[in-house]
Amino acid sequence: MLGLMGETIGQHAGISRREALRVGGLSALGIHLPDVLRAQARASEQAGREVNCVLLWLLGGPSHIDMYDLKPLAPAEIRGELNPISTNLSGLELGELMPNMAQCADKFSVIRSMHSYSPTHGMGDHHLMSGNKWSSSLVPPGYGAMLTWQQERRARQLPPFVQVGDLTSTNYGRPGLGGYLGRTYDPFLVKADPNAASFAVPEFTTPETITSGRLTDRKGLLSAVDRFQSRVESQLEFARTHNEFQQRAFSMITSQKAKKAFDLSQEPVATRDTYGRNRVGQGLLLARRLIEAGVRFVTVKGYVRYGWDHHPEVFPRLRTEVPPYDQGYAALLNDLSDRGMLDNTLVITAGEFGRTPRLNSDPRAPGRDHWNRCFSLTLGGGGIRTGQVIGSSDKHASEVVDRPVSVPDFAATVYHALGMKQDAELRTLDDRPMQALPEGNVIQELI
Repeated sequence: MLGLMGETIGQHAGISRREALRVGGLSALGIHLPDVLRAQARASEQAGREVNCVLLWLLGGPSHIDMYDLKPLAPAEIRGELNPISTNLSGLELGELMPNMAQCADKFSVIRSMHSYSPTHGMGDHHLMSGNKWSSSLVPPGYGAMLTWQQERRARQLPPFVQVGDLTSTNYGRPGLGGYLGRTYDPFLVKADPNAASFAVPEFTTPETITSGRLTDRKGLLSAVDRFQSRVESQLEFARTHNEFQQRAFSMITSQKAKKAFDLSQEPVATRDTYGRNRVGQGLLLARRLIEAGVRFVTVKGYVRYGWDHHPEVFPRLRTEVPPYDQGYAALLNDLSDRGMLDNTLVITAGEFGRTPRLNSDPRAPGRDHWNRCFSLTLGGGGIRTGQVIGSSDKHASEVVDRPVSVPDFAATVYHALGMKQDAELRTLDDRPMQALPEGNVIQELI
């Protein structure tokens, strides 16, 4: 349940127990929360200031020239069909499909001068979601995993890192997980659509037919299985603390706080409508509930149908995908602000790159292809200076002409906002030292 990556496991991470037995922990209940709790106990001694994060991941690469950096004076084959609209910040314009964001533009900042080393899905996902490049031997841990490793030591009734919606890239696996820190640091994955009428998270929803006595019996059965497993794995370090983690995990899974945090039906109808009755809007509302309950980092799958890889039919697909994004993102920023949570909640919306400025000639309808040399993303809250526009592009949104921002620079800014250490040292099982974020300078205009 907590992910599939992490063959190379850090010295500070637990060792996969599936090598000896494919069951154990609380696997009969469908969750491996002892691993999460073990991760908390092995986190870095240095705890930064507690700023949380919501990452809305726009998988596929959103079109910067149609959303954040429009060029209305460019030729038709570049400017496309969409027009810019004014925002509540003088001089800042956004795409016409983003009226809600236009009215709260003071609550986020736009970087228009991003550039990345790769125009390839997967490689780009891992890079943007961690600040480090992917390799087949060492998959970089995402921000949520690194935050858990560096800061999470206290016992919790909820996992510190949650992902709403599954994300994967062909040939490169699932980005933004535990990576070389190990599966212990993967997020708790919510696969169900939070907009579905039947939405529930089984791991935190004890069926009414299961009494406390039956739960105790199940716990006893699992303990018996784990006693057998512990004999097989007695040489492993984590076996010494396994019982403690299982006990805490069992308490977590039956906690009322966890059940309530994942229960969207407790939200007023008007609030749910404000966020939007779709997967993105309800995913962001769930993220707010989780952050409010104590989760530190939530990644949300950021599309309702097509994703953002719009090689064909870019304008029909943008008209499907941008309105839910616009509505949900604005609702989240306003809601966090109203609740006094925006200063300690960083909200990021980003994809792995942008789209080609010049429209292609796809026979289905014109689209835009991959473009990593210049693109845009947003950051709001979390102590970041908002209402800023960082950098600029040329007249076709093709090349960066002012204040280039690399992916490591963006990552360094995320690290700074979350109180993480770039120079924190990790070690692999073969004792290779790994620095958390070896490259990147904080974007000073945003702090």
